[in-house]
Amino acid sequence: MAAGDNAAPLSVSELSASLKRVVEDRFGHVRLRGEISGWKRAASGHAYLALKDDRAVIDAVIWKGSAGALAFSPQDGIEVIATGRLTTFPGRSKYQIVIERMELAGEGALMALLEKLKAKLGAEGLFDRDRKRALPYLPRVIGLVTSPTGAVIRDILHRLEDRCPTHVLVWPVQVQGDGAAAQVAAAVRGFDAIVPGGRVPRPDLVIVARGGGSIEDLWAFNEEVVVRAVAGCSIPIISAVGHETDTTLCDHAADVRAPTPTAAAEIAVPVRAELRSQLRELGLRSERCARRYHDRGAERLTALARLLPSPDRLLQPQRQRVDDYGERLRRGLGRRLSDARGDLARASGALRPAMLTQRVSRATERLAATWRLVQSLNPQKPLERGYVFVTRRIGGAVVKDSTDARAAGSLVLHFADGAVDARVERPGGAAYGRSEEKQPKLL
Repeated sequence: MAAGDNAAPLSVSELSASLKRVVEDRFGHVRLRGEISGWKRAASGHAYLALKDDRAVIDAVIWKGSAGALAFSPQDGIEVIATGRLTTFPGRSKYQIVIERMELAGEGALMALLEKLKAKLGAEGLFDRDRKRALPYLPRVIGLVTSPTGAVIRDILHRLEDRCPTHVLVWPVQVQGDGAAAQVAAAVRGFDAIVPGGRVPRPDLVIVARGGGSIEDLWAFNEEVVVRAVAGCSIPIISAVGHETDTTLCDHAADVRAPTPTAAAEIAVPVRAELRSQLRELGLRSERCARRYHDRGAERLTALARLLPSPDRLLQPQRQRVDDYGERLRRGLGRRLSDARGDLARASGALRPAMLTQRVSRATERLAATWRLVQSLNPQKPLERGYVFVTRRIGGAVVKDSTDARAAGSLVLHFADGAVDARVERPGGAAYGRSEEKQPKLL
């Protein structure tokens, strides 16, 4: 019998559990330096990757809570320092590190990541010069994205007050550490979402600022979420992150980069005193131009006036024409008067007394004949000779024959000296024009 054959056999689960306890007890917390490989984030929010160097590789997992708190976006090929606890995964008989914190391994790794992200975003055109917009000359409202504490906000506000007082809206954010990039991006998008004419005035210009620091301190302004928010903002943006030698991807995406936050305030607004001086100078120039224009106009008018002929010379032809018309009118009136006198003489020669007497006699005879005709047609004349004319008693219409007389019944006989009522009777004494019983008896 071989040595150890009498030992009780272990199950696979028992052995895996023993190994797990040994590994976790021996390597409770470790810090590993290695290059990220096979990075992927599951739908659950957990992240899976491997850390490797030139001779070995170890699997790693970052649970959802820790993955969301990372200060940068992990990518394959980046060298990092991971802090966590070593454990085993019995289901696959392997050991792995559960990463709780992870940071870039030195400035070289950060620069490599920065260049990689810069190349990616630059290929999308986010840094192109033709996307840059001109800044407003005198913004009424300036949006400021920065930390509410520290010297940066004081320097900017004081500089604006000294140069040209302006309405400033401050969106306080965290400018360093976990969650800083998300807050800066949200602030830029928040200013861009303000509706013009609302209760909160929409900025004409946005300044993204923070003080100087190491590349790790400024890393939030290299994050992709910040770069995309700045590049996509419809409001012109000045990036003033760090000192003059510090450069972030936010600077490349902004419309203008300021070397310092104080310089950003100087770029944002003109000097009020200089502006007033320029306005005065422009006013004087406008006045001089207007006066010069007036003087030149007066000179041109004087020169033109010299070239114009005198009023007498201009009116000479018209005056001569008026004299000619006057002379022609005088001759025409004389000739017209002479013709009228001749016509009058000829007409008056025909008006002799005998001719007038003869014409009057003829007119008198015609008038007498007309009067005799009128008298003959007078209906009253026959009445004077014993005739009468008959009318209806009712209505007064003239009765022209016996039929009308019988139909009327009651008549009026008109004599020269007056009228008499009469009644037409039938043979036997009955009256015409009404029934027998209604006719009165003849008198």
